[in-house]
Amino acid sequence: MPPMSTLSGKTLVITGATRGIGRAIALRAARDGANIAVLGKTREPHPKLPGTVGETVAEVEAAGGHALGCICDVRFEEQVAEALAQTVERFGGIDVLVNNASAISLTDTRQTDMKRFDLMHQVNTRASFMCAKLCLPELERAENPHILNLAPPLNFEARWFAPHTAYSIAKYGMSLCVLGLAAELRPDGIAVNALWPRTVIRTAAVQNLLGGDSSMARARSPEIVADAAHVVLTSPSRELSGRFLIDEEVLRGAGVTDFSQYADVPDAELLPDFFV
Repeated sequence: MPPMSTLSGKTLVITGATRGIGRAIALRAARDGANIAVLGKTREPHPKLPGTVGETVAEVEAAGGHALGCICDVRFEEQVAEALAQTVERFGGIDVLVNNASAISLTDTRQTDMKRFDLMHQVNTRASFMCAKLCLPELERAENPHILNLAPPLNFEARWFAPHTAYSIAKYGMSLCVLGLAAELRPDGIAVNALWPRTVIRTAAVQNLLGGDSSMARARSPEIVADAAHVVLTSPSRELSGRFLIDEEVLRGAGVTDFSQYADVPDAELLPDFFV
């Protein structure tokens, strides 16, 4: 399945694009000359989480892309609808939706308050479903439409639920959206896939969660996920859909054999990610 070579001229809507994997996917597409709608909540710098909508917009344009900054909380339908309307007005349509925004709390049941439970389900499962629903009219008109959820493979083992049941349910909800929407939208030629990293990814959010620099030394950079996403999003939508993809496997399939550029330690020392 040879991919198209470029996202040039394509319009991508990326949620949670102010930092980490979302930002990396935006910058990889920008190097092709793509149009990027940068959706995020962060207008002003956060003390523990670097990156704002404005900063990502500037980086996308510096990398060769065209950017639209949308201050948007994906929990609220009217904010998402307004961001998508602005995107269509600015760029003429939508070719790709990347559901990257996510909320995480690795707490057990006793330590998970219901406010945090609700937040994870609103940002992860509900927003992924809602953004897909609201993008459908434009994706139906696109030449090579893709929905990509940053979500894990559906691996129903108790060990992935017991330590943090609430988070796992919310994250697997994104995966179930892939399972259902891929089959539902196949007749329309709209690809729906999941992408997940094999290893822990070096992001500020993960560093705050796992604590310290020692774990981050054994993590890969977000660019590996961005490069894998590029392969997926440049593939024919009618040929690649309903798949639960792992970043390293995608890149190996595209001919990549050297992964040293993504990490500071040998592959054998890398930390595996959750759910794989």
